[in-house]
Amino acid sequence: MARDSCLARVTAGAAVGGAVGGAVGAVYGTYEAIRYKVPGMLKIRYIGQTTLGSAAIFGLFLGAGSLIHCGKSY
Repeated sequence: MARDSCLARVTAGAAVGGAVGGAVGAVYGTYEAIRYKVPGMLKIRYIGQTTLGSAAIFGLFLGAGSLIHCGKSY
């Protein structure tokens, strides 16, 4: 029972981290693409790379934080 609960917490943490990271990455990628005047269709690629990269990193760290926090009982 405790293992399922821990796995659910880590999964939820990674999902929330991915969502937050994706949103932040999309905003930041759009800003950078406009700021550096990325030409044409490369803007879409740049924004996509930034979005996926940020989502992966935020998801990884929030999932790891949830895993570390999972073992603690208060």
